[in-house]
Amino acid sequence: MRYSGFCTGSAVRNGGIFMFSENKSIKRIVSISTSALCLLASLRIAPVSPETTNAADIMTAWEITENMQLGWNLGNSLDSYMSSKGEPLESYGLESETCWGNPKTTQAMIDAVKAKGFNTIRVPVTWFQHVDKSNGFKIDDAYLARVKEVVDMCYNSGLYVILNMHHEEGWQNSPTLGEDYDRLKPFVGGVWTQLAETFADYDQHLIFESMNEPRATKTDHEWWGPTQAECDTINKLNADVVEIVRKSDSPYAETRLVMLPSYCASSDTTMMMKNVIPEGDDYVAASVHAYSPYNFTMNAEVKDHSTFTTAYENELKTILDGVRKTFLDKDIPVVIGEFSASNYDNTEARCDWAETYLEVTKAYGIPCVLWDNNVAGNNGGEAHGYLNRTSLTWYEGSETVVDTMLEVLADDSIVWGSERKSPVIEHEDITTGVQLIDKAVEIDAALSPDGNCTPGLNATWKMLEGGDVAIKYTGDQPVIAVVDGSWNNWTEIKPYDDKDGIAYYSAEHIKSAWAGEPSEIEHLFARTNGKTAIEAIAIIGGADVGDPPEDTAKIFKLDLSERSESAQVLSLVFTGKAGSTINGCVGYMGAEWTNIEYSGVIGNDGTFSVQVPLYGEKTADDGLGIPAGITSAEAQIWWCDDENGTLESYNIFGLGGQPEPVYGDSNEDGIVNLADAVLIMQYKANPTKYPISGYGLNNADVYSTGDGVTNLDALEIQKYLLGLVTVLGPEA
Repeated sequence: MRYSGFCTGSAVRNGGIFMFSENKSIKRIVSISTSALCLLASLRIAPVSPETTNAADIMTAWEITENMQLGWNLGNSLDSYMSSKGEPLESYGLESETCWGNPKTTQAMIDAVKAKGFNTIRVPVTWFQHVDKSNGFKIDDAYLARVKEVVDMCYNSGLYVILNMHHEEGWQNSPTLGEDYDRLKPFVGGVWTQLAETFADYDQHLIFESMNEPRATKTDHEWWGPTQAECDTINKLNADVVEIVRKSDSPYAETRLVMLPSYCASSDTTMMMKNVIPEGDDYVAASVHAYSPYNFTMNAEVKDHSTFTTAYENELKTILDGVRKTFLDKDIPVVIGEFSASNYDNTEARCDWAETYLEVTKAYGIPCVLWDNNVAGNNGGEAHGYLNRTSLTWYEGSETVVDTMLEVLADDSIVWGSERKSPVIEHEDITTGVQLIDKAVEIDAALSPDGNCTPGLNATWKMLEGGDVAIKYTGDQPVIAVVDGSWNNWTEIKPYDDKDGIAYYSAEHIKSAWAGEPSEIEHLFARTNGKTAIEAIAIIGGADVGDPPEDTAKIFKLDLSERSESAQVLSLVFTGKAGSTINGCVGYMGAEWTNIEYSGVIGNDGTFSVQVPLYGEKTADDGLGIPAGITSAEAQIWWCDDENGTLESYNIFGLGGQPEPVYGDSNEDGIVNLADAVLIMQYKANPTKYPISGYGLNNADVYSTGDGVTNLDALEIQKYLLGLVTVLGPEA
């Protein structure tokens, strides 16, 4: 389904089949001296006074988050854990701090961070290998003492400190997360009871974060689309942590800021809305991670990161505005606990990104904590090294990015929190509008393809023009879609406002997103990514929502009438400037309009190919292709860096022409090199972010062929490149 924004999800790799599962204003100011920046930053920090508990010395949550300003993550240190064949061991000693290659944390490191101008340090800690499961999850004394030593380095330096539970593999991160509350409660509760006691006398400069990115690992929805049961587990654990802290024997029990994440700490609006923040507690904040926009900040499949484009800027602003609407508008503070842009030797573009990011978050009043894993240079999507922890100098190319952030914070023309609340928009009463449904309806994403949408409603452009669509609902926020009289050109938009249980969608935004003449619009749907009960849908008078986003979609009609009754493949070839990012979909109308989304990079030959299965009358439809009986479809380009990008050709051919495997070539570029090994390791760590097509997975299975893809396959490719083995695949 076509969006007026940006698509998310898994991508079709160039030449392979892998389908989606669905769904400045201030220019950079002149540099000022580092010492001046440090002075400005330090002036904002309230004095550390663990012994003082007078009311006059107690900060509100908003004062704490303002003083936090810009933070730095001590990443891949105390959160590191030993692995064996990709699986974590049950226990490990103090040496776990350095098992991922970083040096032991020192006071000199912390001093370097403070001297640069940071106000906050987040100390991620993994605990599951350092607890006695048979003794109430008692933390190993030596390990707890080491964590306290590192916290003290930061705290005694006058910095704000965030302490959390991080990579708890097999615990908060588990494929059975939705069923695991009773199993997890003693572990989470046991650890946090000990931490609340250990740090009881630390003042409000110490902040607790309940969990890191809790999620259902090793599932098809690890990073997207959680079940309600999984969200319930997270919310109950969050509530348990808050209760433990509030009942602890500490003078700061009631005023300790506690950060609470939603599913995988996502910045996606649907998942953020699943975060149940305890009511009546003025010292809780939403914890959000936003490596945004992902295609710029991390996605190694995008070959060109040299420009922070206007499209990227708009996408970032939309994501951050979603954070504002979800939490700040409801008077819930927010801390972005992780953000960064991986180093692709693109310093200028990263500075542009940093400038926009900090301008918006400063105006919103959101402190941001920079992720630093000490990985330097152009190293794909995980090069988040800023401070060289050995030399205690800042990495060339990344220091300028940090300086840009500090410059924005020092710019008095942008006032902290001045745009904390979204503009107030007055709407016509939904009951006075043209009603499109006469009874309530429930829609559920689990019932796709038929039950995740309302029936098609008659809503012509003549009815919509100049107005809004208003939907009164409970549950997950719906999107709306419009189609033409032939039920084609499915086009979706998200609401521009949502309050008091009513979401509002602008007709002007529909017009902008629609490819073609708006007079062609005849029908409207509401669709959900979760479970939604809709009480009313009405067309009301439109509000002033500003200029709609620019739509650049291109649509190409596809004639499939010559397809045979046997299974075939639809092959599409897009052309454009080599290295250009491209995304879009192949859409068709069955029981409902369905999109098969693609995303990738145009190759050196100026082409990008997509293959979509065409099912025959006797072949099973697994949802990844176009069913039998569909005789027409559309290819859509939603975005291409090259404005001249186009669909060059499309053909239908039989499945007998499958290419021969090229063992080791996981990324399907025709050659076997180190990039193939890297992709395998990325895929094993995060298959949602780093997908491999079925053909690529077959190519990648080179060690003990037939056992599936493992990290041993990546190792085998490296051995092949070093000449230690001469053949890859089943003949090895």
